[in-house]
Amino acid sequence: MPTNTLKIRRLIVGVASAFILLFAVGAASAVSLTVVPVTIQMEPGQMVTALTIINDGDRDTAFQIRAFAWTQPNGRDELEPTDALLASPPLGTIAAGGRQIVRVVLRQPPQGREASYRILLDEIPPPSAPGTVRVALRLSIPIFAEPRTRVAPHVQWQVESGTGQSFLVGINDGTRHETVRDIKLEAPDGRVLKVMADVNPYILAGATKRWHIVTPLPPLAPGAVLRLIASTDAGNIDQPVRVVSGP
Repeated sequence: MPTNTLKIRRLIVGVASAFILLFAVGAASAVSLTVVPVTIQMEPGQMVTALTIINDGDRDTAFQIRAFAWTQPNGRDELEPTDALLASPPLGTIAAGGRQIVRVVLRQPPQGREASYRILLDEIPPPSAPGTVRVALRLSIPIFAEPRTRVAPHVQWQVESGTGQSFLVGINDGTRHETVRDIKLEAPDGRVLKVMADVNPYILAGATKRWHIVTPLPPLAPGAVLRLIASTDAGNIDQPVRVVSGP
């Protein structure tokens, strides 16, 4: 599947984010939507962008779109309703085989560092007939808006070890998000450590993310060195990572 296309067919959801949700109230009616693109990057000075919703199904589909500011306090993703970003139209109905272009408008440019948002696209299913059940879909599309000043991610890595648990920690003190995938961590003895998978690959500007190291480890002394291998939008990571005391 192309990286800029997201397709949902019946109960199968192709995910590009941790925020793509599927709610079922029983057995499914046929649903087929395509949303392009699945991630929006607004360049410096850009105030308007668009996405396309395509209804490949055999019935009309109603939808609603809401905008949220997206932050990562203490490594957790949080969404807060916002009027800084507007979607037009915010709701509507797409005929079977039809498509809808949605304009997304930034009301004011970001200052100093990249701003991050998400828009939630909800399907509004028709009332269920007796003996049938409908499926409601929710898609969450990341939107990043760059300021006019130059921005870049700057992620510092460390391993927190203590209280019986260990975590790989990425601290992004830069001004742009970083996308991190395919994380591998090697212990000093050469073992490959299992890191808890996270389908949300983003570390937002100014945020910190933690990945739980699932493989049991003996206590690691501060200063011990592990090896981190991963991929980012800017290229591959292959670097030593030092252990610090627990959080």
